Amino acid sequence: MAPAAEPEERELEAALRPKNLADFVGQERVRKQLALVLAASRIRGRSADHVLMSGPPGLGKTTLAMIIAAEMNAPLRISSGPAIQHAGDLAAILSSLSDGEVLFLDEIHRMSRPAEEMLYMAMEDFRVDIIVGKGAGATAIPLELPPFTLVGATTRAGLLPGPLRDRFGFTGHLEFYSVEELELVLRRSAGMMDLKLTSAGFSEIAGRSRGTPRIANRLLRRVRDWALVHGIETIDARTASAALDMYEVDVRGLDRLDRSVLEALVNKFNGGPVGLSTLAIAVGEEPETVETVAEPFLVREGLLGRTPRGRIAMPAAWEHLGLKMPGNAVAAAMLPFDDDADV
Repeated sequence: MAPAAEPEERELEAALRPKNLADFVGQERVRKQLALVLAASRIRGRSADHVLMSGPPGLGKTTLAMIIAAEMNAPLRISSGPAIQHAGDLAAILSSLSDGEVLFLDEIHRMSRPAEEMLYMAMEDFRVDIIVGKGAGATAIPLELPPFTLVGATTRAGLLPGPLRDRFGFTGHLEFYSVEELELVLRRSAGMMDLKLTSAGFSEIAGRSRGTPRIANRLLRRVRDWALVHGIETIDARTASAALDMYEVDVRGLDRLDRSVLEALVNKFNGGPVGLSTLAIAVGEEPETVETVAEPFLVREGLLGRTPRGRIAMPAAWEHLGLKMPGNAVAAAMLPFDDDADV
């Protein structure tokens, strides 16, 4: 799988996004709560409350922001936290908003502190103070803003300052999807792509999608390509399995990096414990890559554990690799866990 999507991939991914809440699959609780918030705003004839979406990547935060704008019949402005490094950057965006416009800030927790402090007043009072001049001669010029709706998205809600988090009228946390929900996502996407799949074919792809719709749609496109090249019209479980095996996505959704981490941990370090830096060197990757890309899924699947002494392979990892767990590895797996271990 390529680390970045090609332009054609981005266009297709955008086309597969649902355009309204009725078409949005999964996240039942958040979807119902958000529908109520938007319906009440339309009845009042006012902009919707500010919305904060948190959760892992690929679960639909950007899609929901687009749906909010569509449901409110309002224009959408898209930016991101890393792009706003100065208060002036944010002031330029806010001052150009139209009445009722939806402003989507992705990775809002990465916004600079001066911009965050400006955003407090903008969200609450729809006003910002523009500082003109320097030193004793500096003057604050108040700038009134039209009512707007801020939709913030973050993968690390804990990094948001309390004052900013409290200014959002609605906060929704997106959970990973079940296999059944991913099958519904895939059926909708397959219909839009004019693909024929059996029920077993949908299940095979959904089971390898790591609970994430974005990954499910990408795997569906790779299976489509494989079937097209091999002249297969109807994709069944066998076809999907053969295609995904070629792309090194196994039955639990582990990719090359995931398996490299587990194999190094088991074969080179006898199941651990081993430090993050040492493990990263063993697989030829940066420690940040192992920690942020591979570890979250492996920990969630119960394949890898984090202890004060380092990373360890859990019994499920040995079983997944088809190996027998030695006695000393069992003892390592019984070590106390520490989610903040960084050794």
